[in-house]
Amino acid sequence: MKIQPLKQFLLLLHHEFTAEWRQRNAMGGVLLYVVSTVFVAYLTFKRIDPLSWIALYWIILLFASVNAVAKSFIQNSSGRMLYYYSMANPLALLLAKLTYNILLLWVIQWLAFFVMQLLVGQPIQDVFMFLLSAALAAIGVAAIGTLVSAISHKASNQSTLMAILSFPVLLPVLMLVIKLSKNALDGLDRFVSYDEIWTLAAVDVLVIGVALLLFPYLWKE
Repeated sequence: MKIQPLKQFLLLLHHEFTAEWRQRNAMGGVLLYVVSTVFVAYLTFKRIDPLSWIALYWIILLFASVNAVAKSFIQNSSGRMLYYYSMANPLALLLAKLTYNILLLWVIQWLAFFVMQLLVGQPIQDVFMFLLSAALAAIGVAAIGTLVSAISHKASNQSTLMAILSFPVLLPVLMLVIKLSKNALDGLDRFVSYDEIWTLAAVDVLVIGVALLLFPYLWKE
């Protein structure tokens, strides 16, 4: 009996969490990278000026996010992909991996923010706007990374292709979120950031829409 797409999505999402729990070393490595990088910056600078704080935060998040999302499809063996192909709806599979990656990046963002606040303090005046823009950026990064990971899975040199393809597409998201971070740092009125917030949300919707359109064709190859 064929399983409904919604049930497939929930089963696949549960499988993503189960697989991550079984392979805790990979997730532990990402979290250790976040904590150790902040700690090294703390030992080196002791005090970080506000603009350097934002730069350090997004450098950490960029590399941690790409490494975390890259394994979406790359870590899957050919046998598992064949099993998915024969049993799962491609959109249910993509949405399950995308949802998991979004939740994972949110955890990494909150952890990085907490660790940096604990060790070096945080100069952000509008914390809500900063975290909102970071959460929206995580959706875009997760969508881009998930799709690029699926494309890279078809290639031989997967890690290199992942880095080459993802960085140019991530630039619009990074430019928007850095501008929003600067506004939150300065404590500007929130209406000043509304245009960038809506633009970032529109980029997220566009990227997810493109992923949903392209993935079924990529899935057939």
